[in-house]
Amino acid sequence: MWSKLKALVMSGASKPSVPARQIIYAIGDIHGYLGLLDDLLVKIEEDAKAYPGFHKTIVFLGDYVDRGPDSKGVVERLRTLVLPDFDLTFIRGNHEEMMLTFLEDISVGQAWMRNGGRETMQSYGVFLETEDIAAIQQEFVAALPRHQRMFLRGLDLCHSVGDYFFVHAGVRPGRPLDQQDTEDMLWIREPFLMSKRDHGKVVVHGHSINYEPEFYPDDIHPRRIGIDTGAYKNGVLTCLALVGEERSLIQAGRPRNDQV
Repeated sequence: MWSKLKALVMSGASKPSVPARQIIYAIGDIHGYLGLLDDLLVKIEEDAKAYPGFHKTIVFLGDYVDRGPDSKGVVERLRTLVLPDFDLTFIRGNHEEMMLTFLEDISVGQAWMRNGGRETMQSYGVFLETEDIAAIQQEFVAALPRHQRMFLRGLDLCHSVGDYFFVHAGVRPGRPLDQQDTEDMLWIREPFLMSKRDHGKVVVHGHSINYEPEFYPDDIHPRRIGIDTGAYKNGVLTCLALVGEERSLIQAGRPRNDQV
């Protein structure tokens, strides 16, 4: 049941859509789970075979690192990823932001380590055998390959196609999409998650875990679609597929508990 779940689709001229003969795949928070990412990419490629001649795009919604066992492997897979006939867009998450900030600012070190940075550094061979944050920073700076650092610094903040706006965390309600603050796009939660305002486009986001994808306020005319299904916590990595007015889900993994 987790390989592909079709979202309910009903007729209506006002329904959100992507341009004709395009298909967009948006992938939620990976958090260092390379196996789930690889499995999901295989399923996406298989799904795309049903759309010959379509322009195909994969949008990664950020949080590639932290918490899981192989952040380094995930970053390298994404950095070197080549899929014939696919365009790839990589969005920055708040966990990449913390990681990059720590390279220059030790004051965020403790907070980052509490939120998965410890596991990330271990994947790069940094095992925190000292309490000296400055020494840990220097070791991590030396361990992080330059090409990965450049890849992470070049991540986008958002992406827009048709009636959809892709971002890691969300947007500030009432503010035009082209005037959003970086901090909000990386970190926002309740003001966005609880808002009933029309954002101008359907916002597709990760960042806030729900054990099932969220179509809010309903699955017909959503204001937002949340697809962080907790890869590190729940064992499921989710992709939202958009073609025309149709929305469907492709997933990799199995729930680790009975919360779904």
